[in-house]
Amino acid sequence: MEVAALVGSLRRQSYNRGLLRTAMLLQPEGMHIYEVQIDDLPFFNEDLERPSDPPAVRAFKGEIDRADALLFLTPEYSYSIPGVLKNALDWMSRPPGHSNARGTPAALMGAAIGRSGTMRAQLHLRQICVQVGIAPTPDSEVFVTFAGDKFNALGELTDQTSRDLVRDLLEDLMDWTHRLRGWR
Repeated sequence: MEVAALVGSLRRQSYNRGLLRTAMLLQPEGMHIYEVQIDDLPFFNEDLERPSDPPAVRAFKGEIDRADALLFLTPEYSYSIPGVLKNALDWMSRPPGHSNARGTPAALMGAAIGRSGTMRAQLHLRQICVQVGIAPTPDSEVFVTFAGDKFNALGELTDQTSRDLVRDLLEDLMDWTHRLRGWR
């Protein structure tokens, strides 16, 4: 199972990038998580997609096409998702009604220094997923709260409870993908 991961933080040593590294270490047997770069996508503009998408967008959509599922890792900025992630979702949603991500299973997780641990951002992300046609896992989410206390200086998630939640979410994503894709 190929899982395309989109990290909403541009910072190389971000907590959410550390969360991705943790997910890659804890991925269940049969799952392969790979990161899709979103920092080089141009700002969405309908003029740029005509007559065809720019090269960076075509490469991005190709990475999404090869995925069986998606994994979103997002910080929370101003009670929402970062602009770079929203921009990627805008490109992913095109052309209208024919998104290449339509029907794709997904899982959401995020880490933040505050006590909400990206709850509002993930709620907003779920709303965007509805429009794009992405199907997030119905029951599981990972909110790493007070992230500064749960990652070490190397950016590794050290909190065992959070690590267990990441492992459980990935197993749920595997099950959800099998259900939605009709795999046995």
